[in-house]
Amino acid sequence: MSKFLIAGLGNPGDEYAHTRHNIGFDVVSAFVLKHGSFFKTERLAEVAEIKWKGKIFFCIKPTTFMNVSGRAVKYWLDKENIQIENSLTIVDDLALPLNKLRLRKSGSDAGHNGLSDIQLVLGTDAYPKLRFGIGNNFSKGKQVEFVLSRWLPEEIPLVRLKIEKCVEVIENFVSIGIDKTMNTINSITFNIESAG
Repeated sequence: MSKFLIAGLGNPGDEYAHTRHNIGFDVVSAFVLKHGSFFKTERLAEVAEIKWKGKIFFCIKPTTFMNVSGRAVKYWLDKENIQIENSLTIVDDLALPLNKLRLRKSGSDAGHNGLSDIQLVLGTDAYPKLRFGIGNNFSKGKQVEFVLSRWLPEEIPLVRLKIEKCVEVIENFVSIGIDKTMNTINSITFNIESAG
């Protein structure tokens, strides 16, 4: 059976739950819930194992803080002997508007501390990433407060729609491959009308 690592990035602790910065956790949790599995606390992460269509997924939410996510990602890649191209890291992205998702095979950390640490630990930026646009609606000097804030009530329908789409992206990533999945998902502009 082919093995895949699905890593959602975020910060542990109730005070960070369901913030913009923790959207990676929320996406992975939605995927695990859909497939009827559950998380157990293991080394460096909460981990859920899923078998689907002849594939095995190891889904992780690192219990390290966001800025040191690399240790958990590398540990689980090594432990389960998973190829780096069979991993998918899900992360919030300030540079993308709220109505966009972006799937890439490789690419820079774009100033994201979690991705920066993974790149440092893995020694490459050539690992697949699913970026979840969170927008950048904050005043100068308020970036940290913004990323650690919770969604506005009017944003929640769109966020839920995008989480559902991310679950599909994870499934398509392993079933039809990253190229076809990128072609479809990267061109979509989500809108609140279809989400409401």
